[in-house]
Amino acid sequence: MKLNIFNKTGKKSNKKITLSDTVFGVEPNEHCVYLAVNSELAALRQGTHSSKTRAEVSGGGTKPYKQKGTGRARVGSIRNPARVHGGTAFGPKSHKYEKKINRKVRQIARKSVLSQKVSSGNFMVVSDFVMEASKTKEFVQVINNLKLDGKKVTILTDKVGDNLFLGSRNLKYITVIPAKTASTFDMLDCQTLVMDVAGVESLNAQLAE
Repeated sequence: MKLNIFNKTGKKSNKKITLSDTVFGVEPNEHCVYLAVNSELAALRQGTHSSKTRAEVSGGGTKPYKQKGTGRARVGSIRNPARVHGGTAFGPKSHKYEKKINRKVRQIARKSVLSQKVSSGNFMVVSDFVMEASKTKEFVQVINNLKLDGKKVTILTDKVGDNLFLGSRNLKYITVIPAKTASTFDMLDCQTLVMDVAGVESLNAQLAE
């Protein structure tokens, strides 16, 4: 499969790039995409929530008053969860939210999203994203030239240069990620997926295994 290459000026170049059919032309597997995205979003959760049990709250460990003869209900500790300022019964404790999936499933999910973007026409290849200066204005001009203004765009490059990172970080609808480390959710969570030539070649080699 061959695709046109655009320059940063927004014009088509005379060259075309070959997309591997085993990476950009597979039948999308929605279940693998679901498993991968579910795992990736779960891994983003910190899992640091915690509440104190009756053994952790402050307060005396002695019996507040004697068992019988007071006319009141028996109480063993002021740290009882049933009392004000007592501990929490069955409260949340710190734990991880990791969900393991097989490497092959993760690879199929990435291929599925790439193939879906290509088949739906929401995929674009640019010659390179080498910026001369770390100016947001210069980067926005490139986005406008490619007619991507107002869209949520994910840009995958072989290497994220300092000027590209600094020029794009203030734009909330633009995400720039190294192609090799881009997750399934990164590729899926955009209207248009844009890659440079070097990024396409690296994914062709990485995912064709």
